[in-house]
Amino acid sequence: MPRLALYALVVCLLSVAAAVVSFVEGSWLGIVWVLLAGLSSNMAWYYVRQAKARRTAAQG
Repeated sequence: MPRLALYALVVCLLSVAAAVVSFVEGSWLGIVWVLLAGLSSNMAWYYVRQAKARRTAAQG
């Protein structure tokens, strides 16, 4: 797994945890954390697919 994908995955997990804590405390700020989780999740998938495409191109 590429390093950037791993960092994005860590940010995603931390933002999900922050969103849960925010919503449990009754704060609407959790919406921002949910949006950040979605963004970082998409970034992680992008970097994983990009690395896979580069490996495939290098082999073929």
